[in-house]
Amino acid sequence: MSTRVLRTPGGGLSLRVTPRATIVVTLLAVAVFFVGAVSMTTGDYPLSVGEVIRTLFGFGDRSTEFIVTTLRLPRLLTALLVGGALAVSGAILQSLSGNPLGSPDFIGFTEGAAAGALLTIIVVHGGMLQVSLGALVGGVVTAALIALLALKGGVHTFRLILVGIGVNAMLLAFNSYLITRAAWQDGLAAQAWLVGGLNGRGWEHVVPVAIAIAVLLPPALVYGRRLSLLEMGDDSAKGLGVPVQRSRIVLLGVSVGLCSIATAAAGPIAFLALAAPQLAKRLTRSSGPGLAAAALMGMLLLVTSDLITQQVLAGLPVGLVTGAIGGLYLAWLLVSRRGVSRAAR
Repeated sequence: MSTRVLRTPGGGLSLRVTPRATIVVTLLAVAVFFVGAVSMTTGDYPLSVGEVIRTLFGFGDRSTEFIVTTLRLPRLLTALLVGGALAVSGAILQSLSGNPLGSPDFIGFTEGAAAGALLTIIVVHGGMLQVSLGALVGGVVTAALIALLALKGGVHTFRLILVGIGVNAMLLAFNSYLITRAAWQDGLAAQAWLVGGLNGRGWEHVVPVAIAIAVLLPPALVYGRRLSLLEMGDDSAKGLGVPVQRSRIVLLGVSVGLCSIATAAAGPIAFLALAAPQLAKRLTRSSGPGLAAAALMGMLLLVTSDLITQQVLAGLPVGLVTGAIGGLYLAWLLVSRRGVSRAAR
């Protein structure tokens, strides 16, 4: 299919669009809307679409308003924001590393954010705002540590992944140590948070993620256009006028910020940042990272998984469902890549 380039009147911004990617993004957006509508109307107290719409515009009764605006809408918005943030974070890291396993789950950013949040929960006994700040600080410190350890004439992707896997293992042990040394109630709360879930999520969870995405989305879109050029190699990117190291640092910072704030809001949602960008890329068949398609795929996966937990699994943490789906996808990915490697010999 032909590729079209859309430009602003002044020519300052341009966007490359393919018909297939446009169709996929549209279908993903429709699917997200449909699943979101189902999640808003089903549950212990079923509602019609009309009742939900009337309530959202302020014409519902008190009980319906409580169900819609206090229970279901914040949970849905948290799922959408967290799913999109994790997927974009994963898409950026996978593009920078040139490896489908280059995900916050494996490189250590998720565990670093979890460590910061756990320290806030167990030591400081902080609320949502403090936990969000702790997770952000933990993710940033972890990213800085990994970058410093992998630094040798610039941040190179192969060393970044290897160092990240090692740091991830150490952080996993550290987080387990924190839980074992915590008080009984704090340990239970921390362990439940580590599974990752959306139960009991309210507006205090929605607002920090929304603010973070509003701050980080513009640089993600601006610098995201350079990801396809960076995938060509540093020399080629430099020849095309791309400031390679600055672009990598900014994109890495955006990825860490999105991952950290999403982890603070919902806990470590396993494998979503790994699977969503790859599934979106396979659907669009795009050469670039496809941040919009990845974000919508992340939203769809998390909202659907949450709906499954509510309707089928009696409200179990959504991290269990995403972990099962991501584990199956990871097994398939490793098997398929092994077949490709054998064929190339």
